[in-house]
Amino acid sequence: MNKTILLFSVMTLVAGGLFTPMMHAQDDDIRKVDNKSESALFAGGCFWCIESDFEKLNGVISVVSGYTGGSKETADYKTVSYNDTGHFEAVRVDYNPEAISYRELVEYFWRHIDPTDPNGQFCDKGSSYKSAIFYSSDSEKEAIDLSLNELKNSKPFSEPIVTTIAAAKPFYLAEDYHQDYYKKNPIRYRFYRSGCGRDARVEELWGKK
Repeated sequence: MNKTILLFSVMTLVAGGLFTPMMHAQDDDIRKVDNKSESALFAGGCFWCIESDFEKLNGVISVVSGYTGGSKETADYKTVSYNDTGHFEAVRVDYNPEAISYRELVEYFWRHIDPTDPNGQFCDKGSSYKSAIFYSSDSEKEAIDLSLNELKNSKPFSEPIVTTIAAAKPFYLAEDYHQDYYKKNPIRYRFYRSGCGRDARVEELWGKK
């Protein structure tokens, strides 16, 4: 059994074996946010975990899980998990820029992933689990570059940073059962997160929070 199929099987068991018919989220289907909010796209491995991490931040309005990098036709969990579709498991973070800046979101993201892993994140390996930051404007790109350059000079680990920095592409919502998974299935979620070694590796890289 190859690693992609094995990892997909593990995630399926944790999710309770749930599958829903493929539903493609068009741009105008994605939840709108008010005029005072902005959005940011991040990929940090399992979107359940990144969604949970960002929703703890003051100034963040909402976080939704989805897919970005590939086509609308391939934007569903089963296809992304079994195939190299170009998609990342990602989250869209809607936030109030008067309460938290884009740069602060980027800084927070770094410290909740393993930016040294070229093959995925923690126990999840494969192209869809790689880490990435997607920029939608020149100002976002500048904020990422400044943060990355500072991080390279101050990082508490010796390995190189390999997180992808790329222009944003269309974002497609993941299936309903993935949204707020950590709230809907807290026991299964904690079991998965602990078993995957996410928090242990983050502490190893960045130290205690």
